[in-house]
Amino acid sequence: MTSSKVPALLARIERFPIAGSFTISRGAKTEAVTVVAEVSHNGLTGRGECVPYPRYGETPEATFAAIEAMQGAVAGGLTRQALQAAMPPGAARNALDCALIDLEAKAAGRRAWSLLDRPAPVERITAYTISLGTPDAMAAATTKAAHRPLLKIKLGGEGDDARIAAVRKAAPESELIVDANESWTEANLAHNLAACDAAGVTLVEQPLPSGKDEALARIRRPLAVCADESVHDRSSLAPLRERYDAVNIKLDKTGGLTEALAMADAAQALGFEIMIGCMVATSLSMAPAMLVTPQARFVDLDGPLLLARDRDHGLRYDGSLVYPPDSSLWG
Repeated sequence: MTSSKVPALLARIERFPIAGSFTISRGAKTEAVTVVAEVSHNGLTGRGECVPYPRYGETPEATFAAIEAMQGAVAGGLTRQALQAAMPPGAARNALDCALIDLEAKAAGRRAWSLLDRPAPVERITAYTISLGTPDAMAAATTKAAHRPLLKIKLGGEGDDARIAAVRKAAPESELIVDANESWTEANLAHNLAACDAAGVTLVEQPLPSGKDEALARIRRPLAVCADESVHDRSSLAPLRERYDAVNIKLDKTGGLTEALAMADAAQALGFEIMIGCMVATSLSMAPAMLVTPQARFVDLDGPLLLARDRDHGLRYDGSLVYPPDSSLWG
């Protein structure tokens, strides 16, 4: 903990090994690389964590540099509200936004949700992710997780009908949501949606590539379709209303909790259902996202469950229940 007369900002890159590997349609990884921002003032320190995402052209090094570039602004008294215009949406702003909220809550002696005039989060069922693989491999992984009430299945395009059928057989009682990560095409869209519908899937996330998803407005959707890569912040919501039924809000996309909460309000006003999602990261990334859960139909905050180790004072997980953060972690 650092005592200073003016706010001081530090950033660092941290690496956390994944238990096994995590595979989606764009590839596999064996570690979560996060960037942490810390803002210290008057003996208190606020923290925020982000996960740079190559899909959006982000790297840990560039994200670290973008946060460090804000040292002068933070020393000059940059507020969370001013930050929204000072940095573009994305991972770097997320880490700094959450650090500023954490520090503000500590300075006020209040929990973050009280500070932001939001409902206190309560324990929620989180989805548990099954990585992309062969139907047999995914069925084997699903069998081990079949006791969980909500499973999120990563799909990859060709052969997805066999994958989802195998997963459903392995977990006959679980609610299933699937994430295609932009891997389907207009040619196989109807077939794959029908396969998901036949397997009793509740929701399909981002079936078509962002910017090439117009077909979703022209077909009958047999189940709910959720935007992920196609939606980032409030400005991206309105054009998607005819294509999607739900939106996946992730703090690394919105650029922090401040925009995520505003986006949740706007999405509800437009009639979207809400998923609160995450990258593979530690509990420090999940903690601020818990403040969006009161508005969410689906909670997908299982990042720490996929790691070989979490950070100290991590979120409490009891099976698939995730609990709000203790103030020793965040907020």
